Amino acid sequence: MLLLLDNYDSFVHNLARHFRRLGQETIVMRNDAVDVAAVRAMRPGAIVISPGPCTPREAGCSVDIVRELGGDVPILGVCLGHQAIAAAFGARIVRAAEPVHGRTSEIRHAGTGLFEQVPSPLAVCRYHSLVVDERTLPGELEVTARTGDGAIMAIAHRTLPVVGVQFHPEAALTEHGYRMLANFLRIAGMEVREPLPEGEVVALSGEIEAVDWPLPGAGAGMVNSKL
Repeated sequence: MLLLLDNYDSFVHNLARHFRRLGQETIVMRNDAVDVAAVRAMRPGAIVISPGPCTPREAGCSVDIVRELGGDVPILGVCLGHQAIAAAFGARIVRAAEPVHGRTSEIRHAGTGLFEQVPSPLAVCRYHSLVVDERTLPGELEVTARTGDGAIMAIAHRTLPVVGVQFHPEAALTEHGYRMLANFLRIAGMEVREPLPEGEVVALSGEIEAVDWPLPGAGAGMVNSKL
């Protein structure tokens, strides 16, 4: 089972849908509906920390999840989730030179981990005004992708299966995002349904469903698992 921690992000369901298409039972819970003990009791095979509109400090239990469970459970952080991973290990999160919302950037990456069998350079979609301050990045985290001007776009722990991306792999404008999500499942040791062709992935990324909140019959903080 994969736990997707929702930081009140508008498009968290796109991430959930992709993981389900890859064959994973995916449970979505809000960042203030669970704590570390509850997540540990769920025994997830992997955790994904979603994007969101705030900073890691306001992201509910996100940072604590990384600090307490990062040594036991594979974790992927996306955008705000990426920043939460960096903050959990002691890095500072600072304002970017300029906000980037709904724009694509070309990045270059290491070709390993999340980026295995993914071309470099690569176009990715960005929605953020904060970045990880590289001057404060601890030694146990390494930079695995950057923009042309040097902004950190991905990090990975050197010994743990904990990885983060500043961009949005679930967005239609990101190339090979579906393969990156499949690569994370492989890092986590989870079974992966064969990825769809990239053209079909774009169609999936464009699917947006209107969701009433709270959903009838859903527990507090939980999203209907059939979305």
